[in-house]
Amino acid sequence: MEPAKKAPKESPKYVPTIGLEIHAELKTASKMFCSCRNNPDEEKPNVNICPICMGHPGTLPVLNKEAIKHVLKMGIAVGGKLADFTEWDRKNYFYPDIPKGYQISQYKFPLISDGELAGVALERIHLEEDTAQSTHDQHEKSLVNFNRAGVPLMELVTKPVIHDAETAVRFAKELQLLLRYLGAGEANMEKGEMRVEANISVASPEATAAGKFGTKTEVKNLNSFRSVERAIAYEIKRQSDILEATEKAENTAKVGAGNYSGEKIVQETRGWDDSKQKTFSQRSKESSHDYRYFPDPDIPKMKLSEIAEFNADILCKEMPELPWNKRDRYKKDYGMTEKEVAVFIDNPSLSTYFDTVIKPFSEDSKRVKLTTNYILSDYLPAFDQNNSVPPQSFTELISMIAAGEISSRGAKDTLALLIKNPNESTRSIAEKNGLLQKSNAADIGPAIDKIIAENEKAVTEYKTGKLASLQFLIGQAMKATKGAANPEVVKKMLVEKLG
Repeated sequence: MEPAKKAPKESPKYVPTIGLEIHAELKTASKMFCSCRNNPDEEKPNVNICPICMGHPGTLPVLNKEAIKHVLKMGIAVGGKLADFTEWDRKNYFYPDIPKGYQISQYKFPLISDGELAGVALERIHLEEDTAQSTHDQHEKSLVNFNRAGVPLMELVTKPVIHDAETAVRFAKELQLLLRYLGAGEANMEKGEMRVEANISVASPEATAAGKFGTKTEVKNLNSFRSVERAIAYEIKRQSDILEATEKAENTAKVGAGNYSGEKIVQETRGWDDSKQKTFSQRSKESSHDYRYFPDPDIPKMKLSEIAEFNADILCKEMPELPWNKRDRYKKDYGMTEKEVAVFIDNPSLSTYFDTVIKPFSEDSKRVKLTTNYILSDYLPAFDQNNSVPPQSFTELISMIAAGEISSRGAKDTLALLIKNPNESTRSIAEKNGLLQKSNAADIGPAIDKIIAENEKAVTEYKTGKLASLQFLIGQAMKATKGAANPEVVKKMLVEKLG
């Protein structure tokens, strides 16, 4: 009987095309164009403000070099083209959270062009200033907090090459990681430090292959990866359903069954309602000419090659190990599983801690494996990058385990005490609490003699060839010594004494 043939995979009726625009607040001491503090954790409203970021007449902006360096390093990381000439533009629109009546951004001359991240081609990365924060209460009143107005904001725009929600989320997660590894920003989505906007359209496979896309909608300010995935998936289905209904109605009309006057896809900005799990219309989508861009007359045009700090060679020397390179290294050099790698890579502080701990024995696969296991199994819940067990203490713990000075149980107990007393040495904690393994025959001998005397049946069974009885006797000896005896030494001494 011939095996059943698989049915050919059905071609999709409509192909979604997605482009992402992601805004990320950059980590700098001050704002983009003034000396006001850049503090995303400030709880008091309207305290980090000044006449410059509030747009008072007669004030002049001054560029933040650190913010520019962050974006240039981002460009190096993604293999983008770093601009030599750049300028800043005024993006004109009126909204309560824009104190100047315009936003300083970049239009024709972004700092970075092209590049690729997580397999997704990039269009550009540019720098601008953030808006203020608006809040709306149940009494239909709106309040504006200008602490955020003027904070350096990186905007990254992908090319329209994404075709499913999963790829979009994977890209956004990798971007968040990169920002953190570069020290450019924390990118906490729940705090608004990274906001995702998705441009979505659907069209037939033939049109998509020819580079012709459907009518685009933009879903703004998605503040979690789950929202990104669900909003894109919802919008793809909504647009596909509209196209299918339109097609059916047009086919019906051709045979004289009436006219179609149903819903159409329009170019618009939509929001995401997390409670209803659906998008909703907000306003018609603006085009670039609606913003009336023009170069900001108060900020000098810039030639980056004339500024030493922006030299690409210097910036490359300052670059850390990038997440995808570290991911590959952990797999290749340390044989980590995908799951183990993910835990370390997703927590830059934890991976830095791991690298510091294993530095003295990075070539010793046994000790590296022990470190991986103890960090992930026993230390991770208590790990705090600001108040952790000193790396040298953890290194000593691993060395003591590998040398047989301390048992697995003793190591766990020692680590628990180290977490509570990080300023004490590993060895002193183990000694003080009786957690060192006993390997000396003089220390272990009396306990073994007692076990042999009290377990005649097990001794007899072992001597008649029942090897399981030996494991029982070892267990009794470990119990008698409260786990302090070295099990290998116990086994050796038992075998010798029992002949």
